[in-house]
Amino acid sequence: MTPLYNHDQLSSFTPAYDRRFAKQLHDNVHGNIYLDPLFMKFIDAEEFQRLRDLKHPWMILLLQTSRSEATCSVAHLVYPGAVHSRFEHSLGVYWLAGKAVHKLRAYQGLELGIDPFDIQTVKLAGLLHDVGHGPFSHTFERAFLPRVLNGAKWSHEEMSLKMIDHIVDEHNIEIDSDILKKAKEMVVADSEYASSKSTKEKHFLYDIVANGRNGTDVDKFDYIVRDSRACGLGCNFEFQRLLETMRVIDDEICYRAKELKAIEFMVIDALLKANDHLKISSFIDQPAEYWKLDDSILKTIETSHGQELKESRDLILRIRRRDLYQFCNEFSVPKDRLEHFKDITPQDIICSQSISNQKNSSITLKEDDIAVSNVKINLARGTNNPLKSINFFQDFESVGKFPISDDRISHLLPACYEDRIVRVYSKKPELVEAVSEAFENFQLKTYGMKTQVHATPDKKKCRRR
Repeated sequence: MTPLYNHDQLSSFTPAYDRRFAKQLHDNVHGNIYLDPLFMKFIDAEEFQRLRDLKHPWMILLLQTSRSEATCSVAHLVYPGAVHSRFEHSLGVYWLAGKAVHKLRAYQGLELGIDPFDIQTVKLAGLLHDVGHGPFSHTFERAFLPRVLNGAKWSHEEMSLKMIDHIVDEHNIEIDSDILKKAKEMVVADSEYASSKSTKEKHFLYDIVANGRNGTDVDKFDYIVRDSRACGLGCNFEFQRLLETMRVIDDEICYRAKELKAIEFMVIDALLKANDHLKISSFIDQPAEYWKLDDSILKTIETSHGQELKESRDLILRIRRRDLYQFCNEFSVPKDRLEHFKDITPQDIICSQSISNQKNSSITLKEDDIAVSNVKINLARGTNNPLKSINFFQDFESVGKFPISDDRISHLLPACYEDRIVRVYSKKPELVEAVSEAFENFQLKTYGMKTQVHATPDKKKCRRR
């Protein structure tokens, strides 16, 4: 059989869709989706059309109700609006898989060697990743079949591989054998049928559809948004931002850690420096004056001409020009230290500046050189489990209430209900290296180890104003 596309032909393709041959359809999650002729051959097969009659299990309900995944496979029988099929989900994953690999190619294509062969393979894996599922999804696989197969093993992942081969053979689809082989490997990359990492080239491509490393993949991106939309729950998950900022490092897809706190510190410092002159804090006890106080206070400072507000003006100008306080690093307080944790101060960091560093450098840090953010994240009850404060009732004829203990709810509940994160910023770009080293010394002195996740990037340490 002569393949419709071979590797040499694919290398001449451009990322753009040729509208003369692509089919357009409108998806209620992703908008317009374009399907190339190769993929239409699979979609127009009755084996793929079967997915229209397979409900997708409602993972959103699984998260909301702590019910089993098997129960969520028949969620539409309880929640009338909880309906969408594996057909539109598969089209959505196909589209997102294409988006993801195109983004990586646009930003790192030469470095990673992504070619049109890879693009077609990833998109095909996204399209066909669910063809092996049975009726009622995991209910069929995990609750029904084990009771009738007498111990024989069966999995939808293995069935997916068989179904893909069956579709190709039954419909005489001409396709490069390497594309088909690798697409099948990608479909089962997060299962026991995955091939070993050592046998894979461009291992990062296998993380796009079914990520066996950490579970972050476009399959989940699609169903989180699709489930939420159909259930009317609303969804603020913007996978587009993840696709836009991801990059491959050491053959693995990584995501950017964003820094948000620096501007808040700069605004605080601007207000503190302006307070003596503008008497901002004097307004808080006088309603007749307090109502006049709003965010325009920054514009008042920024447009002033007096020397008294120069330091505040300079800080606001730095914000406008994005000459921000520089994030140095962060660490999560070890679990066994949470109970007696006290907020970290700039003075704590300064006291950790080693004597040897001071001798080898003309820099001596001052408190005003550093900003420290002590972040507390919990479930609104501090270190306590909020469920312990909630009572439940059986039904509307009940008059009694009762609590539910942790072990009766789920073994997936967290063992810890509060997190403390310490983030440190340098107010001057040229001090990033000194502040970072002092912060590392503080961790070593306090906890006996560096608890930060990664070192401060060298490019930040080398920055000068």
